[in-house]
Formats: sequence, C-alpha cells, structure tokens
Amino acid sequence: MLYLIKKHNMEHKNNETTEQNTEHKSNTVKNPDEWTTGAEPMTGAQQSYLKTLSDEAGEELDENLSKAEASKRIDELQHKTGRGLNTAQ
Repeated sequence: MLYLIKKHNMEHKNNETTEQNTEHKSNTVKNPDEWTTGAEPMTGAQQSYLKTLSDEAGEELDENLSKAEASKRIDELQHKTGRGLNTAQ
C-alpha cells in the first residue's frame, strides 16, 4: 500500500512538472503582434542585432521600428542570412 501511495505521489509530481514545462514553453514563443510592449521603440539589443543582420544581408536598417516590427524583421533577416537559426530542430 505504501508503495502505491509513493508511486501515485511521484506520478502526480511528474504530471505537475510536465504541465509547468508545457506552460513555460507556450509562454516562451509569443506572436510579436500580441506583445503588450510591442509598439514601443525597439531595444538597443534589437537595433544592434538588426544592424549586423542588415549589413550581412546587404539591406538598409530602418531605425524607427517598434519592438514587434524589429522582432519580425530579425526573423526575416535570419532566414535570409542563415544567421541565428537553429538547424538542429
């Protein structure tokens, strides 16, 4: 009986961990259009990375992008240049 209780507790804990991981994963990738701060100006880090990607792609950098627009542009330029893409997926 004690074995069954311990087994149940372990399974319950594993289920909670799985649910937490699923929730965490679902929050890690969010559509930039849904960001609450997406309309704010892009961050310094975004601007710096966009400069690098734009130079590499031979394209002009629009310095007036919002955070959400910058995120989308980073995705576009990463696909164009191959930089920053995780090819192991």
